[in-house]
Amino acid sequence: MTYGFIGTGNMGGALARAAAKTVEVRSSSIVLANRTPEKAARLADEIGASVADNLTVARECDYILLGVKPQMMAGMLAEIAPALKERTTPFVLLSMAAGLTIQRIREMAGGDYPVIRIMPNTAVAVGEGVTMYCCSDNVTEAQREGFVSLLHCSGLLEELEEKLMDAGSAVAGCGGAFAYLFLEGLADGAVYAGLPR
Repeated sequence: MTYGFIGTGNMGGALARAAAKTVEVRSSSIVLANRTPEKAARLADEIGASVADNLTVARECDYILLGVKPQMMAGMLAEIAPALKERTTPFVLLSMAAGLTIQRIREMAGGDYPVIRIMPNTAVAVGEGVTMYCCSDNVTEAQREGFVSLLHCSGLLEELEEKLMDAGSAVAGCGGAFAYLFLEGLADGAVYAGLPR
């Protein structure tokens, strides 16, 4: 199996780091692509992966992890859509873009492709994350198990109905950040009142 990451920013990079720690995945099976190739190359050096462009990932990888921001997804999928259409081997698109449904990903990609919609948090990079996911109806059990195997070292994986993904994302994704801001505010208030940090 080959695992291609299109986008190696905060979330894509965190998932690539988690994938590289998975016993069943050889780092040589991980391919990284980024609009800034140097960024992908730095991460590839760190985790022992290889670097390619978006079209190569789309043509060759069994799992294609889409780590671009929601507002950039349409343009990126339009770029790789011809390569996806030409494929004769099975593949799965994994989207980590908040707010984009499975149906919307399929529309932008130009086909009724298997899609796993995921919402991880950055703690996956150290094996303490939470990743919620839902699968399109044409994701096979083997493909689902392959995804779970890929990310089992990242922390908790929780399958949800798609209608619950947005709420789950708010709690496990950005919810923690708001709790940390509150705790930081308490600490700052204590320091302001005279307690040592």
